[in-house]
Amino acid sequence: MTIDVRQAVSKAKNHLNQIIDLFGNVNDIRLEEIELSSDKKSWLITLGFLFDPPIDQQKNLPNVLKTAMNIREYKIVEIDAETGELKSIKIREL
Repeated sequence: MTIDVRQAVSKAKNHLNQIIDLFGNVNDIRLEEIELSSDKKSWLITLGFLFDPPIDQQKNLPNVLKTAMNIREYKIVEIDAETGELKSIKIREL
């Protein structure tokens, strides 16, 4: 059974939240791009989000870095098109 694009996006968002939440808070997740790989074995889902480190780490940061925390980050989440399993999460270079 192959998962459809909506299932792939939902799984990508869930995986991103679970992993990134270990290091801080993910806010304002937005779907940026969707691609089915050329071999049709993977969904490549690009998600953009705002990331805030844990509060205890924020208090030691200079003000200029606290402001920079509002920069949007992008990740490519690769989901197996057959099983829906997470294959990878990579930095999306702009």
